[in-house]
Amino acid sequence: MSLYALQRLTRPGQLRKVLVERGTEPLHLNFLSLFVALFGSYRAKVDFDLVVRQQYAFPILYAADAAKKYGYKAVTILEFGVAGGAGLLNMCRIAERTRKATGIEFRIYGFDTGTGMPEPIDYRDIPESFQAGDFPMDQDRLREALPDFAELVIGDIAETVPEFCRSLSEDAPIGFVAVDVDYYSSAKRTLDVLSAPPQLYLPIVPVYLDDIGVDGSNPWTGELLAVKEFNDAHEFRKIAPFTLLRSQRIFKNTQWIDRMFAAHIHDHAYRSSSYKGESQRLLPNEYINWHGSKPKGPTKVVGDESTERQAERVRSA
Repeated sequence: MSLYALQRLTRPGQLRKVLVERGTEPLHLNFLSLFVALFGSYRAKVDFDLVVRQQYAFPILYAADAAKKYGYKAVTILEFGVAGGAGLLNMCRIAERTRKATGIEFRIYGFDTGTGMPEPIDYRDIPESFQAGDFPMDQDRLREALPDFAELVIGDIAETVPEFCRSLSEDAPIGFVAVDVDYYSSAKRTLDVLSAPPQLYLPIVPVYLDDIGVDGSNPWTGELLAVKEFNDAHEFRKIAPFTLLRSQRIFKNTQWIDRMFAAHIHDHAYRSSSYKGESQRLLPNEYINWHGSKPKGPTKVVGDESTERQAERVRSA
């Protein structure tokens, strides 16, 4: 276990959180986790929630796998609400481990005011939980600690997000957005980062909503209200809880699952009827011992294009 992981366990409430989440899981899975921690691959450690900040490890690996599927070589990931910067640095470490496991490169951007939280606008910002000036940062020290593939974007989100979207490249689409800005008013402006042209995103973008876990959070306040208003304002962009995520995870009682959403880019070329897979799929029927007719040659939907060439054609459409 890393020194950073040990230090996190000493934070107030952290040890209890781990005990509640792990202590309520089957004993044999916890024993198996010890083996995976010692001998497992990075992917196995993500599956067993053994990477510090599971809420970043899962979506970053998901984005890398999606990028490979669609023929991209790099992905952009974003953190909104950097505060002291521990999460951003951890995100960089996870991205580096994911790069080694998948071959996908990452570009990371951390957005923050640099001076702490602004004044809340009203009850929708849940002022009983947050206040102006919370979560400042040491910009100089944090910048020195960041790797070459990561950078800070300092300023009012209402100004920095539109400018950032104009600078995005189709070669490294946005693949994950972590939202930890606490306020409804800040989250509303943050989600504008999902309003750019569709080719600047992966077809499905995991979105982590950190602050829906505070007691005052509900569909009429905080990040959940910002999501509702985003969905109402966008016909082809919808943010919803990540489909069946809990049933797909080995450990099911961890809190981050409830905070993991997905932005569906319904106007993305890969989600249009013009994009098809490389080969025909079928479902075998064991009752009649039928496993489908073996094709005479590889079945390709779009001429003789390879998957990579087909992906490039769809991206440029």
